[in-house]
Amino acid sequence: MAHNTPTMKEIAKRLGVSVTTVSRALQNHPRIGLRTREQVHELVQEMGYVPNSTAIYLKKRCTFNIGVVLPFLTEQFFSLAISGIEDTTTKQGYSVLVVQSRNNFEREKAAITSLIKHGVDGIIVSVASETQTYLHLDEAQKHGVPVVLFDRVIKRAPNSCVYSDIVVGAYEAIAFLISRGLRRIALLNGPNTLQATEERLRGYVKALQEYEIPVNIHYIKSLNLTKEDTIRKTNELLNLSELPQAILAFHDYIALDSMQVCKERGFRINKDIFFVSFSNLSFCSYLDNPPIASIEQFPYEMGEKAAQILMNDITNPGSSIRQEVVIKSKLIQR
Repeated sequence: MAHNTPTMKEIAKRLGVSVTTVSRALQNHPRIGLRTREQVHELVQEMGYVPNSTAIYLKKRCTFNIGVVLPFLTEQFFSLAISGIEDTTTKQGYSVLVVQSRNNFEREKAAITSLIKHGVDGIIVSVASETQTYLHLDEAQKHGVPVVLFDRVIKRAPNSCVYSDIVVGAYEAIAFLISRGLRRIALLNGPNTLQATEERLRGYVKALQEYEIPVNIHYIKSLNLTKEDTIRKTNELLNLSELPQAILAFHDYIALDSMQVCKERGFRINKDIFFVSFSNLSFCSYLDNPPIASIEQFPYEMGEKAAQILMNDITNPGSSIRQEVVIKSKLIQR
């Protein structure tokens, strides 16, 4: 026999209070005393009461769901960012729906369209490597769905954004390598469509120029962020008549693939060719020869801040202003 779901009316009857009191207690309304709130929450647990999400939506026009669109959930960087987002939003009763773009612009557009159709209250996005426009983000805003960008952002977009200080990170990485007597330094950068790619290049060039080291364009490689392209571009570097002494990689995954190519070609990691990368992900600590330094970008804090901004945009529609938050990066030496 099916078990009937208890109603708010039944809870009110058991406690001898009004339905309005129960409703306010469930929302932790300040006008309801602490003891009454505790009694309501205890009885809700005991009876297995579940709020009617449809009724809540009809009353508040709110589904208590947000969407997150990112390149790859399998990357530890984005997993940490999701943790920051979830820890922030669940405190306010929200659930998180995650969709991967797999660095494909069309998939990203389709994901945002789907999330809008499913009635999410807001969306957090880290754009795909192919993304060059923000018109699809405007579409969400037209439907009253606020969008916040994080990590991979489009700075010319009108959306609030949270990102790491890539220019400073790249500069500090190159300065660190130069301090170890290394002058021939290559850059395995990302695709030219990404803002972060341009910022890495700026930090790289700025450091070389300040230390009066000529910029060698043959040492600068743009990748599409696939393993195959990393292998191809690393081999191009290793085929140069004057080999680089060190490589700054777009992130730890690129560094690992590039290091494997070097080892297969007979080069000793951090002896013949030194590596520094972005991300500072924990799995690198298990490697025998990890990159000698990495730029910590604090993905958890990035996700946390993006979620805080989105929660404010959702609860204060029409009154929020664009925010641009820069998370300071940090060079971690190993």
